[in-house]
Amino acid sequence: MKLLTTTLSFLLITFITMSQNEKTIHDFKVTDLNGKEFDFSTMEGKKVMIVNTASKCGLTPQYEQLQTIYEKYGSEDFVIVGFPANDFMKQEPGSDEEIAAFCEKNYGVTFPMMSKITVKGDDMHPIYQFLTSKDRNGHSDNDVAWNFQKYLINEKGELVKVIGPRTQPDDEEIVSWIEGK
Repeated sequence: MKLLTTTLSFLLITFITMSQNEKTIHDFKVTDLNGKEFDFSTMEGKKVMIVNTASKCGLTPQYEQLQTIYEKYGSEDFVIVGFPANDFMKQEPGSDEEIAAFCEKNYGVTFPMMSKITVKGDDMHPIYQFLTSKDRNGHSDNDVAWNFQKYLINEKGELVKVIGPRTQPDDEEIVSWIEGK
């Protein structure tokens, strides 16, 4: 009987621990560039592309393609969420207000942009801890390689693919995923 009780206790603790790690993107709330709360639970049922961005990077022109993709596919079923970060050669030095003005003036960005965060290292934001840790996202361990890395999240809030920074937002792999092909 004692062995059965010990085994059941172990299984219960294991289940509770596993359940704590099985989060989805829908469990997160962040702050947008305007200081307002952005609740990812409102994204349930939508595909989401999360991108870490920077204003002074060789890849910054990807904002234009991101906006084009958002205009074409952004609807009830798809959204792009940008996270400015200053983690790679200090290529996003601006304040939230400066970033918002830059995105609007230079690229006409209308997709949701969040407040500047850290996407690597000791101060990594919890949403990027989720995106980069298989223990948390259930998909893969990965590192944020550079600005404009793309994370593709399915309608259930689960990470399904990590796309490298140099892959353009209108790449066939991404477009096929958005279109459900």
